Formats: sequence, structure tokens, C-alpha cells
Amino acid sequence: MSKSKIKTRPFDMANYLRDEEEVAEYLRQVLEDGDPAELAAALGDVARARGMTQLARDTGLSRESLYKSLSGERAPSSDTLFKVIRAMGFKLSLHPQPHGS
Repeated sequence: MSKSKIKTRPFDMANYLRDEEEVAEYLRQVLEDGDPAELAAALGDVARARGMTQLARDTGLSRESLYKSLSGERAPSSDTLFKVIRAMGFKLSLHPQPHGS
């Protein structure tokens, strides 16, 4: 009996972020969870989809620093988060939460 070997690779969200609306919706969903490390990882997905080198230029941070900060293993500084979000062309806005949420 012959076993066929199926080659798989780990899932990478960066491969599925095709346009700005998909990126914005992805980041909105992640923000709803309220986990800073998860937000960092999601921003890392977006950065890889768009190109980490350009993001490094736009933020003034090194690629190595960005890879570490956006790995999702830890929550990056708020300074780094704001630089990355701005450089990606997004802005954060706050809305009151409905009572009971």
C-alpha cells in the first residue's frame, strides 16, 4: 500500500490580505478581542503582505525590530504600535461601548 505524501505549509494570513478593505476588517476583528499581542501579530501579517522593508522605511524602525515587535510573542510599545498603524495608512478611533458589554 503506497502512501502519498501531501505537502502542507503553515497557514499565513499575509497570503490572504488582498486589499485595503480586507486588511481593515481583519484589524477591526482583532481589535475587538482587545489583546495587544494579537494586534501586534495581525499588524505583522499586514506588514508581511505589504512588504516589511517599506514599513521599516516609513516608520524609521529597523526590519529586525519590526519583525520582533510584530511577532505576536509580546505586546510592543504603544509608540511602535502608533508608528506602524500610521505608516500603514490607518488611524484608530474610539467609540463608546454599549452598556452591558
